[in-house]
Amino acid sequence: MKHGITICGGFLALAMILPVTGCTGDGTPTLLPNADPALRKTSTELAADSAKRAYPVSAPKDVKAIARADYNLMDRKFNLANTSDSDWKNIEVWVNQEYVLSVPIFTRNSAEALNFELFYDQYGHHFQTYSGKNPVQSLQIYRDGKLYDVVATLE
Repeated sequence: MKHGITICGGFLALAMILPVTGCTGDGTPTLLPNADPALRKTSTELAADSAKRAYPVSAPKDVKAIARADYNLMDRKFNLANTSDSDWKNIEVWVNQEYVLSVPIFTRNSAEALNFELFYDQYGHHFQTYSGKNPVQSLQIYRDGKLYDVVATLE
């Protein structure tokens, strides 16, 4: 009987973990809503917005460090910090020059937790690492017509 309880407990734990990892089924990319109300969109809305955007290949790059980031593969999220002395409006955050998230406002000296499931490519696929087959190679911010490289550190 003790084996049966252990197995049931394992299935119950698994059932509780799956929704937290993004399998909500109601159109939202994650179980817990984003702390930023401007980023509380459905997966369909995020994908549609990303499909309208193209990576700004010809944008000039600025070497000024305006942000820093770390990311966690288990939590599948970036922690992005605006380290500049100004608020950013209507920025795009690009992962691997393919997946994008539009952020309407990002206040100075603040940080945002951005789940991988918020970033979509032009085909409607959200960012995944596929167990290392699609690693984070670059993180960039497109702001005011310029691209900024962000150093992203693995936690």
